[in-house]
Formats: sequence, C-alpha cells, structure tokens
Amino acid sequence: MNKVRSKLVVGHIVLLAVGAVIGMLYDHADWGLLVAALLMLAWHVQRLLIFERAMRTKNFEAMRYAGGVWSYIYSRIMHMRNRSKLHKKHYRKLIKEIRKSANALPDGGIILNEEFEIIVCNSAAEKLAGFRHRQDRGQRVDNILRAPAFRKYLHSKEFDKAVEVPSPIREDCWLSCRIVPYGANQLLLLIRDITERRRMTAMRREFIANASHELRSPLTVISGYLDTLVSEPGVPEDWKKPLSQMQEQTARMNKIVAELLELSRLEGSGPAPEDEIIDVPGLLAAARKTYAGQQNVAEIKLEIQSQAKLQGSSSEIESVIDNLLSNALRYTAADGTVTLSWESDEDGARLSVSDTGIGIDEEHIPRVTERFFRVDPGRDRHDGGVGLGLAIVKHVLERHSARLVINSRRHQGSTFTCHFPRDRLAMADAIPIARNTA
Repeated sequence: MNKVRSKLVVGHIVLLAVGAVIGMLYDHADWGLLVAALLMLAWHVQRLLIFERAMRTKNFEAMRYAGGVWSYIYSRIMHMRNRSKLHKKHYRKLIKEIRKSANALPDGGIILNEEFEIIVCNSAAEKLAGFRHRQDRGQRVDNILRAPAFRKYLHSKEFDKAVEVPSPIREDCWLSCRIVPYGANQLLLLIRDITERRRMTAMRREFIANASHELRSPLTVISGYLDTLVSEPGVPEDWKKPLSQMQEQTARMNKIVAELLELSRLEGSGPAPEDEIIDVPGLLAAARKTYAGQQNVAEIKLEIQSQAKLQGSSSEIESVIDNLLSNALRYTAADGTVTLSWESDEDGARLSVSDTGIGIDEEHIPRVTERFFRVDPGRDRHDGGVGLGLAIVKHVLERHSARLVINSRRHQGSTFTCHFPRDRLAMADAIPIARNTA
C-alpha cells in the first residue's frame, strides 16, 4: 500500500509539474496547473463511475485495467471476494453439519426469541409436536403447543423444572417440555417423548393398587383369627408372645397396604378441589392432643401466628400433619421438643414441623420424599415406618399447589416446611394473633 500511495502522490506531482511547465511556455503557469488538476479530477471521476457501476452490477472486470490506485483497489476487492466465498462455503458446510446433527437428535429442539417466537426447529420437533421449520418461523410457540399447563409454564418464566403435556398431533403421546437459556436473548425449548415412561408409571401404579386391594382381604381374615385367638382364655402361655408379634406385623402390613392405596390414589389424581375450607390451627391442635401424654414421646408445642384457612382437602392436609408429626416424634428423644407452627403473609402460608431429633445428613435430603426410602432402614423397620409417609406428603402438597422444603443437619434436628400459595388461602389477608406456645 505504501508503494501505491507513493506512486499516486509522485504521479500527481509530475502531472501538476508538467501542467505548470506547459503553462509557463504561454506565460500562464496557473492556467497550466488548473488544466492539469482538472484532467486529474476528470480521470478519477471516470474511475469512480466505473467503480460505482462495478459495485452495482457485481462485475469488477472493467476495473482490472483502470490503472494506478484503482487497479490496486480492484485487486484488493477481488481478494476479499475470494476470501468471502471461501468463508461462506465453510459456513454453509458448518451450518449443514449442525443442522444434520440437530435433526439426528431423538429429542425436539426449538430456538425461541425473548418473545417466545420460533426461530428454528429440528426434525424431531416436527414429528413430536407438529412444528414446521419454514411455515412456523416467527409464530409464538404457544400457538402450536396450546396445552394449558404449557401456557402456564411459559408465562410463569420459572424454567427450573419441566412440564408434561399431551402431544398436539399424536394421540396417547405425552411430551416433557423444558426451556433453558440459549444465546443472547434466546431460549431453547427441549421436547422429549415420555409416553413409555408414563405408561410404565401407570402400569406400576395400577399393579400396586390391585395388589394392595388383593392383600386386604387375606389380611383382614388373618387379623380376625388372630384377635380371636388372643382373646381366648385357654391360650397357652408360650403362644401369647408369638400371637402378639403376629398381631403387630399384621397391623403393620395393613398400614402399609393402606398407605400404598393412598399413594396410588394421589398419584392418579389432579389438583385438590377448593370448595372445602380447612381449619389448619384446629388440625394442629388435634394432632398435638393425639400424642400428648403418651410415654416416651417428646414435648409437642404449638405456634399459631395466623388464623388464615386453606382451601382443599381436609383429610389430606390432616394426613400431611400426621405423617410429619409422627416422623418427627420417631426421630426425637423423649426429652426433646417438636414444634408445630402455622403462619401466613402476603406470599401465602407456611405449615412447619420442627424437631430437636437426630437430623438428616445433607446428602439424603433430596431423596427422603422417595417411596420406600429410609435414611436408617433398621430403625425405621423397628418403629414401623416403611418410607411412604413423606412420599404421601409430597403428593398431597402437589395437589394443593404447595411445596415441601426440608432443612436439616445431622444431630441438630430437622424442619419440614409446607409452603402454600396465596391463592390457596381462604382469607385474603392473614390475621396475626398472639403467639401461643402451650
């Protein structure tokens, strides 16, 4: 570029000098300079017009022999054009490979902008949910996935979990939809076919329910005969202990069957109705009264800070309280304390059960609501628990649009808090009352 610039400057100086010399021959050097400058300007204007036409027609051949700096400009433009063609070819190949990889995925993928409008989707999204790559570009995603659960999920903008919805194009097909941040002001909607998983879950639930129903009849017969034998006056002394143990195990099996049936019912049901008003403080007081005064049972305290009531199923909320309280008492020594509390504010209501018991290791907390999970299997089996209570609590809370939060540390006690949303409260505003720690 420096050589071209030097040649351009030298050429212009020589042309002006020649014009001045010729002008001096006629005693008008200034006129000679002016004519030389005008010739220079005319030459450059002509090249500019050629360059403008080349830019407009994309044909730069006319500039090949334009001379001077214009030939250099031509060579630079052609070099840039060739490089651009190579880059475009490389990018096209790369995009084709990316698109091929995306279309090979079994899960659907849709890229959305911040307004939830479709930018691009892969083949799996077309097969699973009916998205069309070209026709649906620019459409809002909820114009295709119109399930109420998905619309609610989309507008909540709480994308930490997936939502399950029926496929809009395939009968008996269920999809798991999850949105994750993607790029600058973009979102990636992932769609997975979970039909088989739901079918297996339904089969498992149906099997457990049927098996539990079938077990009830023989257990009732066994329990009846055992009660009759125990009450007989002539029962040998060495039979009494085995019969008593058999009664205990039969009662335990009856409880397990009842909990399995309840869990199956909860898993197969939708949201709890809102036509029943639940007096939570009253349920807490009744639960405390049930266990109060029993031997080897920790002290139970009440902390009622609100008179707000819930809308839902009273029997199910009573089951939540009973399961959490019995669980706390099972792991709390007789000289310890279990606290039942109820409070509310503008965000909703909270039902908490706190204890001073042995606590739970942090690694076990995410799993304690799984069915049949036991932190201490030997202790649970001895005390009669089988790991279904917290699973029932979890499903009851889901039916009431609530969530369970567990805070616990080993040897420092545990707190199980049920967070109920504001729209589940029967009173618009909580009425705080004096703390009662009876």
